[in-house]
Amino acid sequence: MVQVLFAKVRRKVVAAELICKLVLLILELGKIVQGLENMSWSFISYGYANSHYIFLHFFFYFLFSSFSTLLTFFFFVSFFIPMNFMDQARSRSESTVHHLHPLFSLLLLQISSKLFQLFHFPFSLLYLFILNITGFGRIGRLVARVALQRDDVELVAVNDPFITTDYMTYMFKYDSVHGHWKHHDVTVKDSNTLLFGEKPVTVFGHRNPEEIPWGSTGADIIVESTGVFTDKDKAAAHLKGGAKKVIISAPSKDAPMFVVGVNEHEYKPELDIISNASCTTNCLAPLAKVINDRFGIVEGLMTTVHSITATQKTVDGPSAKDWRGGRAASFNIIPSSTGAAKAVGKVLPSLNGKLTGMAFRVPTVDVSVVDLTVRLEKSASYDEIKDAIKEESEGKLKGILGYTEDDVVSTDFVGDSRSSIFDAKAGIALNKNFVKLVSWYDNEWGYSSRVIDLLVHVAKISL
Repeated sequence: MVQVLFAKVRRKVVAAELICKLVLLILELGKIVQGLENMSWSFISYGYANSHYIFLHFFFYFLFSSFSTLLTFFFFVSFFIPMNFMDQARSRSESTVHHLHPLFSLLLLQISSKLFQLFHFPFSLLYLFILNITGFGRIGRLVARVALQRDDVELVAVNDPFITTDYMTYMFKYDSVHGHWKHHDVTVKDSNTLLFGEKPVTVFGHRNPEEIPWGSTGADIIVESTGVFTDKDKAAAHLKGGAKKVIISAPSKDAPMFVVGVNEHEYKPELDIISNASCTTNCLAPLAKVINDRFGIVEGLMTTVHSITATQKTVDGPSAKDWRGGRAASFNIIPSSTGAAKAVGKVLPSLNGKLTGMAFRVPTVDVSVVDLTVRLEKSASYDEIKDAIKEESEGKLKGILGYTEDDVVSTDFVGDSRSSIFDAKAGIALNKNFVKLVSWYDNEWGYSSRVIDLLVHVAKISL
């Protein structure tokens, strides 16, 4: 009776092992199929100029994925050998060998898996989009932080005429808002070079963009974050220095503006100078797009409650164009102007002329919030609006538009890389056609993250 029961249990265990091995074999074969798809995508996206890098990557990819697959196949086939062997011989030693077989198989499979993981290079590492930054201020440093945490972007040069390399190192490592840089050491190699870990980054100190030798760095794209060269004519000076593309990290009066998640798909390779719009536009536009697409916007007003920026005064001081803007930033709520709402009309032409807005500058160091009040074309309850935003935040706009029903405050979003996080509990509706919507954004980190996203998008299409 015991032997019969043991035999039944053994058959179930063996059957389970067979199924597991079959699944593993299918998964291993799937890796090779995925590799072929990736290689095809690589040639389509990057052309044949990088073919030697592509083949080098896939040589190692297939070498070790095939090794893992062959071992898995061997384990699957070898399953039948002990079974036949057991049917013909029932010695104690043979029985022991059979019972050890699953453990032996699992051990070898683990070894092959570790080898594959050890030599399986991340696909994105092959295509390092070269980034140079001019202006190592608030946004410039955070763009560098974001880039250095990604595998598909390589920072190769920084230009700033006002700070030395040792001061750059200090300002990069220590940040009052985003904390101490913890990913790798940042040191000064010499007066013209910083070391991020072992990666050298060239440092220039030119005031005139035409004099910056971007071409010598192999520069693909320049992030213009000085806040000075924000129109096409001024930013074009970087092209004379050898840059291929320029992304302005500020609104521009004449450069095409793109907001990731909203209109970046309209970018064309012939555009050499573009703007990433403003942090507030990056927050407002995804939210406005969802509402307009689902319910239609007749008209609306926006208010951004915005944290302090470097252009404000620490104590009362002269400000000829904006008298209120000259008052102490840390002691006042200061009404101010913003072009963010009107800029939405540039990235979403269907909303042109339908939105305008203003700002309140408040004494917080980071994270701002948009208050969008709109009249809708299509009647909708507030719950229907929430459901639409949540659906988009989990779908096409995931990573760009967020959704929360928690009882959050501004500091909860420090370091949040999303452009806009809708606060479901903060909004209200007067009726089914008139609603107030509230959305948070880290005006520093979230915006810097979109600069890099736009850079990668431009590089994939143009370079």
